[in-house]
Amino acid sequence: MGNPKIETVIFDLGGVLVDWNPEYLYSKIFKDDPNKMKWFLNTVCSPSWNMEQDAGRSFDEGSEILIQEYPEYKKEILVFYERWEEMLKSEIEDTVLILNLLKELNKVKLYALTNWSSETFPIAQQRFGFLKQFEGIVVSGEENTRKPYSKIYKITLERYQLAPETCLFIDDSIDNVNAAKSLNINALHYTNAMQLRTDLHQLGLLT
Repeated sequence: MGNPKIETVIFDLGGVLVDWNPEYLYSKIFKDDPNKMKWFLNTVCSPSWNMEQDAGRSFDEGSEILIQEYPEYKKEILVFYERWEEMLKSEIEDTVLILNLLKELNKVKLYALTNWSSETFPIAQQRFGFLKQFEGIVVSGEENTRKPYSKIYKITLERYQLAPETCLFIDDSIDNVNAAKSLNINALHYTNAMQLRTDLHQLGLLT
């Protein structure tokens, strides 16, 4: 990536700043059978199914599709939305500290670009005060598209009048990172806060 002139940092939320995992809920529901929980979350309420809610589909519609296919798991399917907040563990403190430091240094503008259902994002807004640090947040469920599709990156750039070559995008998904790079956005694959701090220091964004 060299040493580009970064004026804006765009954060992903889930997996970078927020610890969200369906297992936090479903380990209670399938407490006597962890293998069944794994099967359920890989096959029924799967990541690909949940991504459709992130892209704008309602939980009512998504749940009905699954209930038709797996009627014996109706109760377990419905709690995905009904008890969704139990999947939301906490903020990832070390990364939030980095966000706060960037805000204090005031070298860059701060935005967020997240794959998140519009129905559940208000819960996160109530829970996490650090979200107020951002000058703007693009939520996939509100845009009816999601990462890694190029449309949502272009929406972000155009809405906030950002030049891609002056932006740094941070995400824990390598597919999302590669999609950003394909649009000439500088991007870092997030693995942990310590590595992120090192990378930002090398870019001159942290002292």
